[in-house]
Amino acid sequence: MKPTLFLIPVPIADGPPEMVLPVEVNLVLKDLTYFLVENIKTALKLLRRADLNRSPDQLVFYTLDEHTPLKEMADFLAPLRDGNNMGLMSEAGMPALADPGAEIVAMAHQAGYRVKPLTGPSSITLALIASGLNGQNFAFNGYLPVKKEARIRTIRKLEEKLYREKQTQIFMETPYRNLALLEDLSGCLKPSTLLCIAADITGKDEFIKTRTIREWRNNFPDIHKKPAVFVIGLP
Repeated sequence: MKPTLFLIPVPIADGPPEMVLPVEVNLVLKDLTYFLVENIKTALKLLRRADLNRSPDQLVFYTLDEHTPLKEMADFLAPLRDGNNMGLMSEAGMPALADPGAEIVAMAHQAGYRVKPLTGPSSITLALIASGLNGQNFAFNGYLPVKKEARIRTIRKLEEKLYREKQTQIFMETPYRNLALLEDLSGCLKPSTLLCIAADITGKDEFIKTRTIREWRNNFPDIHKKPAVFVIGLP
């Protein structure tokens, strides 16, 4: 079998990994030595709980984050070129989905290596299926602009697209800006537009609820500094 780049899921909240990760993930992890990771500390936290066939000190890590120059990434695939399998891990959730990794996956395809995704939690898909909103036609828009004026313009464009194309719109925010985002959503979306707030998904304080903007006003949950996904849909 060709050398394989395994796309390895990571829990998105604190708690026992076995509660959210299938057995297959541990079976793959136990035999890997080489890892592309967004955060070595986070990766080791999961790996130390896996049934590894080697000491964590024997593992080799390549840091792949938003600051990694593209020209360096090709060198990261050296273990694959030498006939070894590798694992790609983001800091939380699925790699290459709202996280770094897509470029290295594309390079693996271009070089003829096998790419194998493993099943695991994704806050984006979990929020969508729990929202009760249209899951047949939807778009993920990543993080909204930081500056308030640009963020409001983007929110209005997403709502226009929602009503024009009947397409559910999903987006995220840096946790410490959650409350500012909620204020903007409340101020510029139609009162009848539905908003799902999904915070701390799979965590002990998980909160998922869908209401109209009118119902949310003056009644937003305290999700300051909590990882969250936001979904707007048709009433």
